[in-house]
Amino acid sequence: MESTIKELLVANSNELFGLQIDANLVQFQKTRKEVEGDLTLVIFPFVKLLRCAPQEAGEKIGRFLVDKMPEIERFEVVSGFLNLSISADFWIAQLNAMTGVKNYGYAEANSKSTVMVEYSSPNTNKPLHLGHLRNNFLGYSVSEILKANGHKVVKTQVINDRGIHICKSMLAWEKFSPLNEKGERETPENTGLKGDKLVGKYYVEFDKHFNAEAKAIIADWEAGKFDGFDPEIKAEFERLTEAKAGKDEKAVKGLDDKIKDLAKNQTSLLQEAKDMLVKWEARDPQVYLLWTTMNNWVYAGFEVTYKAMGVDFDTLYYESETFLLGKDIVLDGLQKGIFFRKDDGSVWIDLTADGLDEKLVLRSDGTAVYMTQDIGTAVDRFKDYPDLSSIIYTVGNEQDYHFKVLFLILEKMGFSWAKHCAHLSYGMVDLPTGKMKSREGTVVDADDLMADVVAAATEMTQERGHLEGMSDDEKNKLFNLIGMGGLKYYLLKVDPKKRMMFNPEESIELNGNTGPFIQYAHARIKSLLTKSGSAANSTVSASVLQEVEKDIIKLLVEFPSIIAEAGRDQSPAVIANFTFELVKAYNHFYQSVPILIEQDENLKEMRLVLSANVAKVIDLAMRLLGIQVPERM
Repeated sequence: MESTIKELLVANSNELFGLQIDANLVQFQKTRKEVEGDLTLVIFPFVKLLRCAPQEAGEKIGRFLVDKMPEIERFEVVSGFLNLSISADFWIAQLNAMTGVKNYGYAEANSKSTVMVEYSSPNTNKPLHLGHLRNNFLGYSVSEILKANGHKVVKTQVINDRGIHICKSMLAWEKFSPLNEKGERETPENTGLKGDKLVGKYYVEFDKHFNAEAKAIIADWEAGKFDGFDPEIKAEFERLTEAKAGKDEKAVKGLDDKIKDLAKNQTSLLQEAKDMLVKWEARDPQVYLLWTTMNNWVYAGFEVTYKAMGVDFDTLYYESETFLLGKDIVLDGLQKGIFFRKDDGSVWIDLTADGLDEKLVLRSDGTAVYMTQDIGTAVDRFKDYPDLSSIIYTVGNEQDYHFKVLFLILEKMGFSWAKHCAHLSYGMVDLPTGKMKSREGTVVDADDLMADVVAAATEMTQERGHLEGMSDDEKNKLFNLIGMGGLKYYLLKVDPKKRMMFNPEESIELNGNTGPFIQYAHARIKSLLTKSGSAANSTVSASVLQEVEKDIIKLLVEFPSIIAEAGRDQSPAVIANFTFELVKAYNHFYQSVPILIEQDENLKEMRLVLSANVAKVIDLAMRLLGIQVPERM
């Protein structure tokens, strides 16, 4: 309707306004609830052209549209806005047009460019946690939304399987894992622990010993014991200590943190981890075997978690492979003068002219940093997929600066596609108790959280009943569907850019803006259609529509543009909140209008067809969020 009106006004602009107008001048907005109408045209842009008051301009355009378009029954001008009332026949025609269209609102598959979406990308030194849940659900959902917009999508992750953090877990396992009666260190097989959890346990163990050693060093420094430390270390400690005098609590804490970092860099444990990283990059057989073994434990654990999440990937990249390409690219850029080497042998890029700073790309010992592997991975992906138009990186907003630097470096290296790469930056997930910290073991484990919400959904559903005739297997599938649907919806309904507080109890509530609320509406409609015995997929006619019926059709008509908006904004929240509004409108209709007991067969069939289309759109929308909807609940 909007495009038709726009084309009509542009085509007849000389007659209406005395000159040819630009299509961008024709602007629409949603009609306010307190006024009559289905569509609102903004009049103010035309006032200057017509050289008259907004009311007069609105009247002239309104009369023109009513005369030219039989679908527009009447109009009203309110404060510079032209509110158009559209006929019931038009809305019925719209309902008939979507009926029977299986993937209504979705664009033709693979009709647009190829996009790669990266998400998850975990470290192999710890299990996945609550933050990874938001990341995975967001990346998977954006992938499905882009597919629905017609894009060919490649879902991927880069597994961060190398680096100092990985060596910390490896070293801690070697040093602190107890031996059993067979003389074996702990493994997933002899402990029953998932591999990712076992490796994560030793990442925490490293940090405990690491902090203890740093604390002992600080105690020695405070006692004046600096044997074995460079004079520069002593001078820096004394400078930081003296600087605390007269400072407030916040400033003192900041200085204490710097002292802790200074001490941590002097620990033997950190030096051993650094030495292990150098050996790994040199392919030391013993270190490499340990690395392969522990990583395989983690991969097996991740696979179980991804299956429970309901996410998948089309292709995988490993930092242990792409960092080598990154190093070669950096060394090539060094020869071309894009990078420079400092006196200690480290390699950097100077981005100060671009409003950023100098960025390290190779350490002084020749080992790679995150930036190195990200450069290599990006280049590798465009080689593997020559038809790629862009890569979308689903990574928390704590890495905003990292991706600014990455894209700028790739541009300076001459890769034209770098301009089309994007960072899907999202806010962190907080707990009532504060921020999660992996090193301290204060994270919410993803496996545990998913199990908890499914258990809560099980309890809630059993209390409500309505499970008669279902087998135990069907019940368990339903409990999982409700629990996981609630969890995904809760994490996706918030604008990705916003930081959010997670409350697991709220996620499975049956009332309010929740997944189970929407799932229940779908089950209710399916039950209604089953009772009716109607296929509810025929062409219908009705001369009159009640306002609640028209409101639903208007929302259904909006669905294709909602998918487009969600794809443009890379925001599943757009889909989630639209679906919530649709369900609220349907519930109002369900409670206000007779359906199965309606005596007029035309009206009855129209309401069943309307209901069937609502169920279809709920299913299609929730599918874009990675959520299944039940037939009964």
